[in-house]
Order: sequence, then C-alpha cells, then structure tokens
Amino acid sequence: MLPLTGKPIMTFAPNLGIAFQEIARRHADRTALLYPATGERITYRELGLLADRIAGILWARGLRHGQVAAIFHDKSPAAFAAMLACLRLGILYTNLDPGNPWERQRKILNTCQPRVIINAFPDIPCGYALGAEGFRDVLHLRDMPALSQAEPLPECGATGGGSPAYIMFTSGSTGMPKGAVMSHANLLWFIAWARDRFAVTPDDVLSNVNPIYFDNSVFDFYTAIFSGAALAPVTPDQVRDARLLVRLVNDAGCTIWFSVPSLLVYLLTTRALTTTDFPAIRKIIFGGEGFPKSKLRQLYDIFGARAELENVYGPTECTCICSAHTIGKDDFVDMQNLAPLGLLAQNFGFEILPVDETGNDSGELFLRGPQVGLGYYNDPERTARAFVQNPRHALYADVGYRSGDLVRRDARGWLHFKGRADFQIKHMGYRIELEEIEAALGTLPDVGECAVIYQKLGDGLGQIVAFAAMGAPASPEEMLRRIAAIVPPYMTPRRLVILDLLPKNANGKIDRVALQALATFPSTP
Repeated sequence: MLPLTGKPIMTFAPNLGIAFQEIARRHADRTALLYPATGERITYRELGLLADRIAGILWARGLRHGQVAAIFHDKSPAAFAAMLACLRLGILYTNLDPGNPWERQRKILNTCQPRVIINAFPDIPCGYALGAEGFRDVLHLRDMPALSQAEPLPECGATGGGSPAYIMFTSGSTGMPKGAVMSHANLLWFIAWARDRFAVTPDDVLSNVNPIYFDNSVFDFYTAIFSGAALAPVTPDQVRDARLLVRLVNDAGCTIWFSVPSLLVYLLTTRALTTTDFPAIRKIIFGGEGFPKSKLRQLYDIFGARAELENVYGPTECTCICSAHTIGKDDFVDMQNLAPLGLLAQNFGFEILPVDETGNDSGELFLRGPQVGLGYYNDPERTARAFVQNPRHALYADVGYRSGDLVRRDARGWLHFKGRADFQIKHMGYRIELEEIEAALGTLPDVGECAVIYQKLGDGLGQIVAFAAMGAPASPEEMLRRIAAIVPPYMTPRRLVILDLLPKNANGKIDRVALQALATFPSTP
C-alpha cells in the first residue's frame, strides 16, 4: 500500500499481520512502546516476538480465523502484543472496559461470544460472574513465563483484507451495546491516510492517554505502531492526575497528542498545562466532542506558535477519523460556533441527506468509502438500518453509513457539525444513546415511566439528567446508585428527578422540551 504522497511505506500488505511483520523487520531496534513513568522501553523486535508467542499459545488452544478474543487490557506490552497476535491469526479482538458493570459486560460478551478471555490484570475483572456465565477459557498474560508455544504458527497470508480485525462496542439505543466491526482493509486505509495527513515518521512519539476500549485509541495504536513510531501509554490512574499526566507526556517527549477536548479542558482548568509544557509537541489533535471556543482559544494562545491544533471528526463505524481541520486565527472570529470539521479525507465520499426544506447543503451526513466498516457484530437488523445503499441512486452497489450527524456545508465546501438527528449525544468524549440509559432505568423496580435528557450548561459543557415516575417512594440517590450498577460511569446521570407523571405533548409522547425546563429545578423525593 502507498500513502497519499506516493512514497512507499511498506511492501504490499493484504492484512495487518503482514503489515506489522514488515514494520517490525524494518524498525527492529527502534522503540515501539515507551513507558514514561518507569522508563521501560520495548523495541519492535521484542514486541514482535511477544506477539508471536501469544499467537502460538492462542493457536495451540484451538483459536482460528474468524473467532473472537475479548481482552481485559492494562496497556502493558503483553496486552498490546495480544492485539497483534489476534491480527496475525485473523482473530477478531475486542477490548473490554474493566470498569463496566457486570450487566453491560454480560450483554457485550453474549453478543460477541468470545472463544477466549485474555486478561492482563493481576485479578480478572468480573471473574466469578464470567465463570458462571460460561466464559471459562481465560489466558492470563501475567502467567506467560509458565506458558509455551506448542505449535508452529500458520502463515499470515490466509487473512484477506476484507476480514474483520476488531469489534468496538458503543452505546446502543435499545439498551444493547453495538459492536462496530472494522476490517483489515479499513485499517490499512486509515493508517495510510493518518500517516500522510499528520506527517507521522518513525521519529515521532505518540501519546496514548485514551482508554484502550475507546475509539480514539485506534488512532494512537495503529498510527504509531504501523508507522515505526513510539507509543507512550498512560494508565487511567495517571490520566486522572493532571500534573502527573503533563509531566509524563513531557518526559516521554511526545510529539503528537490525541484526546477528547474535555481532557484538554481539564488540564487548562486545573492550570496543569503551561507554556513550557509539551516541549516536543508538534501536533495537538482532539476529537470525539465539541471543543468550547473559549477554551480552544486558550489552548491556541499557549501552543499555536509552535504546534498545530487539529480538530478531527469521525464515527466509530468509519474507522475512527474521517476529517481533520487545522485550527487558525480565523477560527476565532466567531466565538459562538464550534470549529469547522473542514474537508473530509480524500478516501471518503459523502452525501448530505436533507432532513427539512433548508436545501442540499444541510442535513444528515452519509459516508462512503474504504474506511466504512462492516456493520455491527451479530446484529443484522441494526446493521441494515445504518449501513445502506446510497439513497441518491440505485445504479450499482454503493453502501455507506448513515451517521446521524447533522452538518452544514459552507461556500468553501467545509463541513460544520450542527447536532444529532436522534437522541445520541457526545458526553465526556463518549458517544452515548440516551435511550440506553432509559432502558437501564426502566428495568429498576417501581419505575412507571422514565426519560433521559442532556442539559446543556454553556461553554460546550453539559450533564445527563434522568426523570422517573415511581410506583413507590424512592430517593434519587438510591435510584442513581442502582443505575450505576447497570451502565458505565460516563453514562450514569448526574441528577435524577422523581415526578408523579412525566409531561406529555399533544401526540401523547413524553415532552422533552418540558423536561429541559424542569431540569433547572432540584430533584425532590
């Protein structure tokens, strides 16, 4: 494959296993993983050998092409090598959130039915529940010294480009998480574009502050490791300590940063980030949610003279990123609206599907091209609703993804994000279906009806607020504790308001406009 500049990046690679073998051969003695807290460095040769060893163990256990492995990933070398081992064998991997409540974990596991659970932590999360549910085949990576490769590995060439590589689970409106599936070819296209767009070389050091089970980590891992660059993993505990996080990025000499805007806002708000920090940085990339303009201006004032700030956009279903816009002074003439999405990547086609009478330059974004994924794992109905024939024609198969994102195209051809066509939101960098939270709330005893809204607080911030009509007395605090046992922390409502009845509109549906007004009042028992 060639990058968009036309310069060779590797020999032709039909799959990611072969692509990594070529990268590891070419950059054998360069650092692949750099841990700034300990100074540990893992070379590409060491990472490749570790990946082959894990692949041998998986192969000896009977795992084969097309099966699924679920990984409890702690950002250790062995955990990253486990991902590469799966790619080598044509096994789909999915990284699990160890902090997920068991009920959500159970839904994910029952959807993808992993042949093996790979655990990198000292104690396996949800260990007893996993066994009770029938997921008993566990590979503990910390027991690796006692494990050996029992059989020779097959050749990598058996995995075609259209074969699935990973499953990324996101929030689902029915209460069931959706598992977006990306292929080897999707990722090879993405790697080539990202390397070209951000001028990534083996001399770069990319931060990995994103959770590994979160879509943004796809950029971190694949762009770094498949470019011969170094990846600097930072654990969740280290990310939560603002000053420690900045110091670790400084010590690692990171040249490229990628995160959700809210993490950068956190560093600015806590005054952990100053003009002397990130001394080696050349790109600060952010995406996954809107960046409040006042905070973006503050970041630009600190780094604009020595680094490029890049606003990126892309659905999970389309391999992480599909557009990038370099922030400039002109973007601060308007301090009310979000920064532009800019132009889509060259390997994407798109249509703007009108949702009202405003014309062909405003509507829902429909994405086409080789980074559009394979659909949702084990979920043909939702796949059929979102991955559809281009509604503009029926001349040939032209399947794309209905993003649900509302955009406006300006006179320059740039796209601007204008909201969602459904009840999906972006909160704390996560894409959340409010209906999934409603479905969880509706499972609790004595809940007659319920609704969840997203209350905007200004300056790009917001909070999730739940409403419930109860058949018996209950306290909001107790209800929130019960919800927190079903959904992840980032989906747990900030507040819960208990009402006798939820307001209805003329059609008899729950009046969400009225709920927005009620959200300004404190909850009552």
